[in-house]
This record gives sequence, C-alpha cells and structure tokens, in this order.
Amino acid sequence: MPDFFVHESAYVDEGASVGEGTRIWHFSHVMSGAVVGKGCTLGQNVFIQSNVTIGNHCKIQNNVSVYEGVILEDYVFCGPSMVFTNVKDPRCKYPQRGSGFYLKTLVREGASIGANATIVCGNTIGRHAFIGSGAVITHDVPDYALMLGVPARRVGWACECGEVLPAFGKRIKCPRCGAGYSIAEDGLLVQNVRE
Repeated sequence: MPDFFVHESAYVDEGASVGEGTRIWHFSHVMSGAVVGKGCTLGQNVFIQSNVTIGNHCKIQNNVSVYEGVILEDYVFCGPSMVFTNVKDPRCKYPQRGSGFYLKTLVREGASIGANATIVCGNTIGRHAFIGSGAVITHDVPDYALMLGVPARRVGWACECGEVLPAFGKRIKCPRCGAGYSIAEDGLLVQNVRE
C-alpha cells in the first residue's frame, strides 16, 4: 500500500517516485522517471514529465505542467495555471526533444510563483523569491526578489515568510516575523534569524 494519496482519476506511472504524505488530485499525471518529494500537493490537472525533480513540501496548484529540465527545490509554491517552458526556440517542423535540447530551469527553496506567471527556460529563480501573478521571467532572479511585470523586473524584496518588505536603506527587519536583512551588491542577505 503506497504511503501517498492518488485520486482515482489521476495516474502515477510505474517508475515514478512519490514521497510519503504527498497528495495527487483529480486528472493529474506523474510520468515514469519523475521524482516527487514527500509532503507535496499536486492539484487538479497537474502534469509532471519524466526526469523532473520536485523537492519536499512543494505545492503545485491546478493546471500546471512541469516539463523535463525543471527542478523544484523544497517548499516551492506554483500558483494556478503558471507556465514552465523547456525549449527556447520550439518548432513543430524541427522537433527538439531530449536532454540536449531542454534547458534547465531551477527554482530554489521557498520560492513562490504566482498564478498565470510564465518562467522562460534556462533561468534560476532564487531562494524565497516572489514572482507576481502574470509576470514573465526572462532572466535569473536573485534570492528574496519581488518580481512583477512583462518582462518581469525586480520591484522590491520579500521576506522568507512571504511579507513584502517596505522600502529601506541598508537594513530592515521584517514587520511580520522579525527576520533581519541587509542589502548587498548582489541582492538581499539574511542578517539574523527571527526573534
């Protein structure tokens, strides 16, 4: 008996690995060779392609397809109908299949991707970054960055707890959880743990 839940309308192919406590809901499909960690939730109509790795405690909302080349670290949130891609210049007449064509997309621990956002392949989304609904990611995203727009640009910073940080000079303490941060040349740095 598996130690994870699969709705009767969903498919988990032989050869897929699914972690303890994971829940796979209506009309979803996890292909052979995919790895889904423990404690994850895959909403309705989620597709996980072969050779995809999904970390522990990820939440993938309805109507999301995670294609080969995508890696989600632990605690990643994928909002409803957000989109991953895996080929930069697709053509039907000249198919580009296989690992030689699929560009790697890495979503680091704790990042959140809003509903209907698009992640262009070949980019890395930093730890605890926050991608707004409908944003289009066309380049790497720093840790803790708040990204909005088409194409997306950094408009601020988000705390690990998800709070959007108010404008600040060199240092700030999160008004929600108390975590401290400072600005560095390449992004936001954690200064202290929550008090």
